[in-house]
Amino acid sequence: MAKQEDQFKKVISHAKEYGYIFQSSEIYDGLSAVYDYAQNGVELKRNIRDYWWKAMVQMHENIVGIDAAILMHPTTWKASGHVDAFNDPLIDNKDSKKRYRADVLVEDFREKINEKINKDITKAKKRFGEAFNEEEFRSTNPNVLRRQKQIDEITEELTRVQEENDLEGFKNLIVDLGIACPVSGSKNWTDVKQFNLMFGTQLGASADSSTQVYLRPETAQGIFVNFLNVQKTGRMKIPFGIAQTGKAFRNEIVARQFIFRMREFEQMEMQFFVKPGTQKEWYEKWKETRMKWHLSLGMGEENYRFHNHDKLAHYADAAADIEFKFPFGFKELEGIHSRTDFDLKAHEEHSGKKLQYFDHEDNTSYVPYVVETSIGLDRMFLAVFSNSLKEEELEDGSTRTVLSLPPVLAPTKVAVLPLVKKDGLPAIAETIVEGLKWDFSVVYDEKDAVGRRYRRQDAAGTPLCITVDHDTIEDQTVTVRYRDTMEQKRVKIEDLHALIKQETDVKTWLMKCN
Repeated sequence: MAKQEDQFKKVISHAKEYGYIFQSSEIYDGLSAVYDYAQNGVELKRNIRDYWWKAMVQMHENIVGIDAAILMHPTTWKASGHVDAFNDPLIDNKDSKKRYRADVLVEDFREKINEKINKDITKAKKRFGEAFNEEEFRSTNPNVLRRQKQIDEITEELTRVQEENDLEGFKNLIVDLGIACPVSGSKNWTDVKQFNLMFGTQLGASADSSTQVYLRPETAQGIFVNFLNVQKTGRMKIPFGIAQTGKAFRNEIVARQFIFRMREFEQMEMQFFVKPGTQKEWYEKWKETRMKWHLSLGMGEENYRFHNHDKLAHYADAAADIEFKFPFGFKELEGIHSRTDFDLKAHEEHSGKKLQYFDHEDNTSYVPYVVETSIGLDRMFLAVFSNSLKEEELEDGSTRTVLSLPPVLAPTKVAVLPLVKKDGLPAIAETIVEGLKWDFSVVYDEKDAVGRRYRRQDAAGTPLCITVDHDTIEDQTVTVRYRDTMEQKRVKIEDLHALIKQETDVKTWLMKCN
């Protein structure tokens, strides 16, 4: 656990030092759980968004995009259930004065038990080698069986108190498990109460005539209220999808773990409208499709897993999360939900407008079912960044810090470095920059010794460095250095464009999804 915390601190420190993420309003001591994306961070974030958009919209003929407003008619949130039910269970520790989400306390406690099981399995694998049978070990080892039983019992009771909104039962569960405040170690808890997460504001010129509106807590509702507009103007046929990226706002009880949980964040969502009765088939298809998208980035299959929901939301008949192994453990990265026809029917009821699809093949009208894929852009940023940050020991005994971002996502694709600041080398380097910057993000760096510049670009995440030296003048070749392997090779200047494209092109990377 201490090692994980240490690694996470390095991630946060590196993000600031290399221009990825700053604390918002830092000169005024910041604002809790609000962050600014810096010069490199904004590029990485944009590249992730583009990578998602190309895969989700550009590569699907039956999926289109919209950009709905942040402010929506307040009845929208009544229809969606957010006004009445968008709550989290809140609990305070009387000694530390710290506030927590009750469900997260229980989930973290349960995960610690699961980590003990995984440690037992890891030890057994080392002991028995190839002869190890994990399934048999899980079903026979007394410690694993005891701990798994405890996990199952916790899950069952957690699901019950959530479904029944049993706040007293929630506190009893925390007390019975002996869960202590992570800050103070105290077990002196208040009662559990519900806390609505929406930010409210006033729309209007004066207090007398203003209307209560909300900053949207999710982007999905902007898609649902525009369902019929998009379907008719785009002449869309079921099944089809509507995608959107944009800001959402939640007044989180405990916004923590850097950009993992913030009060202002960005979502990438797609709502896929299907014929009733086919939703489970499409749900499984989108689970598979989305996992392939994640794996195309090459961040390690072992770092992903599916988690099926124990407790389904009121609108869902199936739900699963794609979880990623962050420095603080496996946590939700993306959700895939079969939302049934709840949303469109609710908006029909509250608006008095029909939101139905006329199926010419069946000559029938119906309210479509919806399968949703929803990923937090900020969480995806953190997954990519934290997974890429490494410290490597080199053959000469020295160490280097390297940010091994997938080249397709890297903010800067290539750095051009003149070996020395004389003999015409800077002029050649600048000419190379001018030729490449139309198609790639390029930086020019001439300060310090070339080895130090390599290290600086490694830590910043730049996948390729091009060094212009005295041989360049003679044969029009340069040295290309690869960040991850530190391999160097001579390449003709005229071949640079094709080489960089091969390493960083979106098509090359997305083809891994197929």
